[in-house]
Amino acid sequence: MLIDSNAYIGHWPFLKLEYNTPEALLGRMQEFGTDVSVISNLNGIFYKNTQHANEELRDAIRSKRAYRDRFIPFAVINPIYGGWRDDFETCATTMGMKGVRLYPQYHGYDIAALPCIELVKMCRDKGLPVAFCLRMVDSRTSSWMDLDKEWTLKNIVPIVKAVPDAKYMIVNVAGSMALSGEEMSLFRKADLLMDSSGRSMTNWSDLLKQFGTGKFCFGTHSPILDYFSGLLRIESLRKNEADEHTKELLRSGNIKGLLGS
Repeated sequence: MLIDSNAYIGHWPFLKLEYNTPEALLGRMQEFGTDVSVISNLNGIFYKNTQHANEELRDAIRSKRAYRDRFIPFAVINPIYGGWRDDFETCATTMGMKGVRLYPQYHGYDIAALPCIELVKMCRDKGLPVAFCLRMVDSRTSSWMDLDKEWTLKNIVPIVKAVPDAKYMIVNVAGSMALSGEEMSLFRKADLLMDSSGRSMTNWSDLLKQFGTGKFCFGTHSPILDYFSGLLRIESLRKNEADEHTKELLRSGNIKGLLGS
């Protein structure tokens, strides 16, 4: 089984995207043998009211029966926007969202700010994973209106330290993965996954030894990145780097465990 942990529908204001509709994404999934995709709505990064994007995502998935078994929706929540607690409750209980994606850099708050910590604890209490993206697009070629600073793995440490018993997904790890011994211990103990889409996911032999085989999963960051690289990084692992059981964990086992499915 193959589960993509990191895909989107919607628009990016500074970049023309292809395959950014449910129908086009499903076509890519069928082309590359992906059974299920965790998806969110890119529009939620830029809408003032992120709930409108969550409603769009819900309606899109409901529009065709084929989508309901193939897409796992994650809500975008901004914990410094008025009414966010009600939005979270609606997403978690009424709309059937299976996780939450947070964008501190785009929404303008510190990852260790009290509202963010409160939201992560609310997710923890409902058993919902919280996803952070270290890089949406390459800042070297992005618009002058977009972010000019990308995150590294260290930027996630404060929230994992503040809520160590939550479930975390860290996607598109494109920068430094260097951690201190204490930070590495924190990450190894946490219920945490990193997807295979980021450009730092290259030396898998060392990564699996450092973090453990249970800390990684397949992800594409589609449609912003090409669909195949995240999968190729897993399928190209040599036998001395990962046996078939480990590859199955990366393809679907680890993300199924995090999602509780």
